Amino acid sequence: MADGRSAVGRKERPIASSNRALVRLVRWLRDQRSDSGCSYAELAARVDLHPTTLQRAASGQSVPSERSVRAYAIACGASVDTAMDLWRQARRGRLRSAGPAAPSPQDIDGVEMLRAGLRELYELAGRPSVRVMEERAGAGRLPHSTAHRILLGRTVPRDAHQLTGFLTACLVASSEHPAWVAAWQRARGKQQDTAPSPVPLQTRVSQGPARLTAPVRPAVPASGLYAAVLGPVRLWQEGEPLSTGSPQQRALLAALVLREGRTATAAELIDALWGDEPPSQALAAVRTYASRLRKMMEPGTLVSESGGYAIRLPPQACDMTMAAQLTRQAEQLRIQGDLERARTLLGHALGLWEGEPLAGVPGPYAETQRVRLEEWRLQLLETRLDMDLACGLHADVVAELIALTSAHPLRERLRELLMLALYRGGRQAEALAVYADVRRLLADELGVDPQEGLARLQERILRADPQLAVEAASHTTDAQAVSFVRPAQLPPTVPDFVGRSDALAELTGALAAASAGESLPVVAVCGPGGVGKTALAVQAGHAVAQFFPDGHLYLDLRRTTPDAALAAALQALGVAETVIPAGLTERSALYRSALHGRRVLVVLDHAEDAAQVQWLLPAARGCAVLVTSRRRMIDLAGAQLVQLDVMSPAEALQLFTRIVGHPRVGDGEHGSARYVISACGFLPLAIRAAACRLVARQSWTVSDLADKLADEDGRLDELRAGNVAVKPVIEDSYRALSAEQADSFRTLSSSADSFLSLRQAACLLGRSIADAERLSEGLVDAGLLTSIGGEAYQVPLLAWLYARALP
Repeated sequence: MADGRSAVGRKERPIASSNRALVRLVRWLRDQRSDSGCSYAELAARVDLHPTTLQRAASGQSVPSERSVRAYAIACGASVDTAMDLWRQARRGRLRSAGPAAPSPQDIDGVEMLRAGLRELYELAGRPSVRVMEERAGAGRLPHSTAHRILLGRTVPRDAHQLTGFLTACLVASSEHPAWVAAWQRARGKQQDTAPSPVPLQTRVSQGPARLTAPVRPAVPASGLYAAVLGPVRLWQEGEPLSTGSPQQRALLAALVLREGRTATAAELIDALWGDEPPSQALAAVRTYASRLRKMMEPGTLVSESGGYAIRLPPQACDMTMAAQLTRQAEQLRIQGDLERARTLLGHALGLWEGEPLAGVPGPYAETQRVRLEEWRLQLLETRLDMDLACGLHADVVAELIALTSAHPLRERLRELLMLALYRGGRQAEALAVYADVRRLLADELGVDPQEGLARLQERILRADPQLAVEAASHTTDAQAVSFVRPAQLPPTVPDFVGRSDALAELTGALAAASAGESLPVVAVCGPGGVGKTALAVQAGHAVAQFFPDGHLYLDLRRTTPDAALAAALQALGVAETVIPAGLTERSALYRSALHGRRVLVVLDHAEDAAQVQWLLPAARGCAVLVTSRRRMIDLAGAQLVQLDVMSPAEALQLFTRIVGHPRVGDGEHGSARYVISACGFLPLAIRAAACRLVARQSWTVSDLADKLADEDGRLDELRAGNVAVKPVIEDSYRALSAEQADSFRTLSSSADSFLSLRQAACLLGRSIADAERLSEGLVDAGLLTSIGGEAYQVPLLAWLYARALP
């Protein structure tokens, strides 16, 4: 409150302390209570403490206890992490005022200085008991007797794992762990690159020109508005920081920014800020916060729509959208094999995180998004570390991986990368110790064993498998058992593949999740015939091949039965034809057994329906399935659907130009080229057929081709070049329709306008609205009708021309 009065009318005492960090803590605590509108008695009742305890915590007379500050934050509904950060700073301020500070990790060059530094960390953590330290560090990492000896100065941590356990127990941020690990190595005289290598020198990965570069955070733009959510929620205008107001106002700002321009209703915002227990004046508070934020922004940035609000920002005006953009660019570079630039861009994306996402923002929505953004960061880190190892930077990433595994001890992918990095750096014993540590931790905490990939990596390290020295970081599982074959059946990628960046990123992201070994991703790409589903699936399959070291199966399901497809798959996996059972159920069971414990990508192309696909789904976690079908697989349980539409005009022109060559599409032919792709309905197959015809006729110009396609009655016949033809594809889709659907398709295509509302469709069909919707949606599922939203449909151009020629 502005006058410093408490919720019960009593004025707070002035803060008199030379410890500036304590002053900041006390001001923050008082602000939280003021925002909550509660008295100390009301707050104390929420956390089962005496009101005097909370009042003393905010008095400023001395640094309060960790317990009272934590309880104060919980009672106010404020961020506990922010409270703990401010409390640790206050503790540090008190210690520094009491005497000279112990050396920072960068200054440590001996055991005595290390002991002094560890003791300071213990003091800054509030001098927790050794039992509490043992519990914070995690099972087996820091026994309380060892912690006691370290605190008495009788010993120092015996290894990096015990050190990071001590750091975790003292609440040291994981980002600071690498500096302390380096200090410990200097003090102990254990430099990373002095250990002998058990791997023959001629097989070791060359470091090459790769270097481990620090992430660079893009600068805040000097003009316009800029929002940050990958850390404290902040705003800048013309490069100058703006005040974002109270925690609830920041929560509203974060909720709108995270929706990336989508409108949030008032009810959604109230639920985001307060959950199930909103205050009586919640709607008025939301409107007040929105009004205050709107005044800070340029006109048209924060808009009111349909009783809700939205913030519209350009892609470069938010750190989260910039991170997503950098990630997509990195993925494209990785697909192209440019790991150096890809890992640099990922490093820049990671540099946008500044501590905990949405730090200090209250509310259930912020909590959920905080977890999501942190998981995203960890996935990006794992991907970048994967590429670091592929570039031969194993020695450079060890310290970072040790800190990450300390902060996330149950994340097995990080353990796998650490084991591989240590082994490639000639530290075989330490790599095996990592496995022993995670096996013990998983057994104690969860009662489970490490995943198959970790166990196989341990076996390979034990026998000093020379292939480990040259494989990419993600290829860390064992080779196939001698009784099985490693299939590599993906067709080659299309050399002139263009566009589809969003769909490709969605596919690769979903399929790469299989590397965690926690699920079986199933992704179904659906769309009309000729839209490029197979080309996209093959491109995505090659992009994620590194995550499936046991191979990739490719099965074309056109005009085949599930039992025939299973027989082909089993033979591809090395099962002798003589032992393949006759029954469909038995074949499917053997197929799942053959894939058990292996990481295989299964691509099922041209699937007819979900019933056909079900028999070919593995049961093994670590595998992934990519399905393409003209029908929407809405009945394929657990599948992530990706709808593929025709190309954008820019993508279509790029594809046409890449096939025929830039010289053929000169300045004078741009208009004709745009007409050609439009006449093709922007359908990739039709564009390819037209372009191939032009390539085969060197005497033709693009204008000549455009003249031939101008005749709508003969256009489908013109769109044929060898085996590349549009008409047979549409015929296949039409013949798969039921009699009722076929009649509906012909009727709807008889309209002079290819755009139809649901009411117009019902009128043409002579059916009720419900029947017309059922028939229209069936045609959408078959790929012969497009839903354009708002109960409206469109007959695709080439399908419309085909229907006109039907009797």
